[in-house]
Amino acid sequence: MPETPAPSSDPRPAGRTGSAPPRPATIAGHSALECYLAFVLLFGVTTIVRWVMGPSFISDQVDRIHLQLVIVGAAVGLLIAALILSRPGRTSGGHINPAISLAMWRFGVFPGVSVVPYVLAQLIGSVLGVLLAGAVWGPAAKDPPVASAVLQPGAGWTAAELFGAEAASMGAAEAASMGAIVYLVGFFLQAPRLARLVPWLVGFLIGGTIALLGTTTGGSANPARQFGPALASGQSSFLWVYLLAPMVGALIAAFVLDRVNKHRTVLTHRLCGTEEDGAPLKERG
Repeated sequence: MPETPAPSSDPRPAGRTGSAPPRPATIAGHSALECYLAFVLLFGVTTIVRWVMGPSFISDQVDRIHLQLVIVGAAVGLLIAALILSRPGRTSGGHINPAISLAMWRFGVFPGVSVVPYVLAQLIGSVLGVLLAGAVWGPAAKDPPVASAVLQPGAGWTAAELFGAEAASMGAAEAASMGAIVYLVGFFLQAPRLARLVPWLVGFLIGGTIALLGTTTGGSANPARQFGPALASGQSSFLWVYLLAPMVGALIAAFVLDRVNKHRTVLTHRLCGTEEDGAPLKERG
């Protein structure tokens, strides 16, 4: 009589890749890369905000907040795409966002044992990046109006209202649809011909969120984006919302995509849209 296979101890949804759980050394190495990517992202974000919205020749010439946000959004979007396409990004997956790591686990293409190490690494990298930017740029980055690039909602927002908007902010606009970035990323990663466009898709959507929602909710869509600035500036009154709401939005979006597009599956957790060895993605039966 054939033996019944033992249940898997991997705490993720039913696996779709058929690969074994990663070794601890691999998890540690990839988490370190995510820490580095988050570090570069937050150093870059703080630097961009310092020069575009802080005292500088740019803010002297472009003094309208909405135009400043367009510049910030475009620069940050390009930075994110570049980080995803970088060597560290291709190796770790280039999540740079706890909500993305959580969604990729929910899609079944990212091991559950890696979620917490990735999230912790991203948050640590966020803090280190902001601290270095403060050390490099001094009071111009630490003091208002930059204030370590911390996000603050517009006047009149309650925590409950902000939670709902931030949960929706995983998309091009926080008022548009719950978890749209995760939904679109997952949709693109289901098709090999679309997967290579994901870095630019993510950059475009995040840049658009900053430009459109920067004066209302702040346009975070990434817990790591707010974590370091909030700690560095001491402005943490809405931090729990910025940390939790994108995670909720990501899980909802992953659930909806699984239900709407049952006949297709996400092929990889790598936002560069390739196989582990860098080869183009292939359809899986």
